[in-house]
Amino acid sequence: MNFLKKVTTQMLPMAEAHLSLGNNSALHTSAVCCRVQSGRYRITVKRDRPLTYEMANPPHFIGHRKSWNSWNTSTLKDALRPSQTAIEDVFIRKFITGTWHALVCSEIIIKRQHNMIRIAAIIRQAINARKMYFLIGYTEELLSYWMQCPVTLEFQTVADKKDVVFKYI
Repeated sequence: MNFLKKVTTQMLPMAEAHLSLGNNSALHTSAVCCRVQSGRYRITVKRDRPLTYEMANPPHFIGHRKSWNSWNTSTLKDALRPSQTAIEDVFIRKFITGTWHALVCSEIIIKRQHNMIRIAAIIRQAINARKMYFLIGYTEELLSYWMQCPVTLEFQTVADKKDVVFKYI
């Protein structure tokens, strides 16, 4: 705060001198925009858009009412591979939504602990158990091969996609 006072007292005379030179320049100000719109969903006319719990909470509640979708330590100061981790997370999410086509009902949570990747999500029970176990093994095996570390899937199942709806907007 003290630094801000020094800067404003030093800059104000320079700004006044610049404006008094007769230039056709002017100082424009605008109101502070405090409304945060990103990460929020618009209310529909019929209020028929389903939102899960993760989607219903705005971004400023991350860490209070909701959690992060990726848990890793690669974004810390002087970390070795922050960009590679972000790209791998995007690849994992796309691979799982493609492999488990129309079955994923929630956000895909990726947790990295030491040399292990744990992936959590909520899946619909639209396929039989044999196919589900095959897809779990297939997904774990391919992701373990590509990521060069053990990958574990932690899926919860629900009978219908409407079971994960938190509210309608």
